[in-house]
Amino acid sequence: MGLLAGSTVLLLTLIWGTCIVVGKCDIEDSVARDTKDTKGFSLTGSGVSTDIWTSYAARIMAVSILPFVIVQLPELLNSATGRHLAVLIALIFSVFLLISYCLYQVFQPWIQKRRLDYAKHKHVISGILQLLKNHASGRLLDDDGEPNIDVIKKLFLKSDENSDGRLSAAELRALIVGIQFDQEIGLDKDDAVDKVMKDFDTSCDSFVDINEFVAGISRWLNEAKRSGDISADPGHKTLKFLTDFHVRTKQEHYLLGIGDQSDEVIESGQNSKWLTVKAVLMLLLGTATAAVFADPLVDTVDNFSNATSIPKFFISFIVLPLITNSSDAVFAVIFSKKKKIRTSSLTFSEIYASVTMKNVLCLSVFLALVYVRGLTWNFSSEVLIIFIVCIVMGLFGSFRTTFPLWTSSMAFLLYPFSLALVYVLDYFFGWS
Repeated sequence: MGLLAGSTVLLLTLIWGTCIVVGKCDIEDSVARDTKDTKGFSLTGSGVSTDIWTSYAARIMAVSILPFVIVQLPELLNSATGRHLAVLIALIFSVFLLISYCLYQVFQPWIQKRRLDYAKHKHVISGILQLLKNHASGRLLDDDGEPNIDVIKKLFLKSDENSDGRLSAAELRALIVGIQFDQEIGLDKDDAVDKVMKDFDTSCDSFVDINEFVAGISRWLNEAKRSGDISADPGHKTLKFLTDFHVRTKQEHYLLGIGDQSDEVIESGQNSKWLTVKAVLMLLLGTATAAVFADPLVDTVDNFSNATSIPKFFISFIVLPLITNSSDAVFAVIFSKKKKIRTSSLTFSEIYASVTMKNVLCLSVFLALVYVRGLTWNFSSEVLIIFIVCIVMGLFGSFRTTFPLWTSSMAFLLYPFSLALVYVLDYFFGWS
């Protein structure tokens, strides 16, 4: 437990903070720009950005501490009778979280592909509204702030090349092709036409008539209005809310990890079955390794501590985590030095995933040993530190995707705070 707590603290403090310092780039428009590092060590002007999936990984990590809370409840309630039952409940919940996390990893590519498709569809919406804005000279809304029907109809008539009163898939494609989309979004024009047709064609006749077109564009305009302020003159504010919508759409696209990262994530490997089997075998091997070597590790730490007069706290909480997490540290630094949102996302996702697996996999092994052998759970200080660090860093990573340089100092300060707190609780208050 000392090793588990020490590893969690090390990953989320020293290694996390080092990745911010090493991977910092200039922050512009609330996003760190790839490979651009001209502001030096500006506490607010430089930092790291990650994609939105990394924030999900941070939330999962925060949830993974729930078994620690469950097993600690009898201690909090000062109840001696429910300790064995609390260990069993925590064990069941920990195994459940482990299985759920593995299933999430399996289905994440499918979830991400759906999000990417939706983000690209929003780019089509933004592009068509920008085209409509140019056609309308900025007045897409009437004096009441509602969609300007006459302007929308003019765009329909301009797009209706054969003047038959309805838009075919080919005419919609011509409309979309005429829009200058950003190259990095990788938009498939045919796919975009299918999505727009599905969005507008309420009669399901594979054509969009003028009423369907007006209703669809009006719906898009109302969606875009929620991204900007239109409290003043709607004619003047049209430009602002459409610009806000376009900027937010582009930023969302950027934070979803568009490009080679998404291609790697959503790509289904040729040997997916073998990869699944290999992953399960590695999990079983890791579980068996933790179970077999837990006791010898404790004995070794005890013997080494007695022979060298070095406190067991120092060995288990500081030295062992530094050794066992050295590969994670090297991986994190190497990837962070590339100074890209893609590599930063991979780095921080790996950190959060590593802590999550330690929390659910290693804890499941420990709880199983404690329950089967009828041992007493007495790791209050370690649990408290894991709880504090995971909650602070988990919440911090859950609700933001850009981390200025000053955030690294917060992570660095958490490390000595954690060491001091565990030392005081163990050696002065006898918590463990």
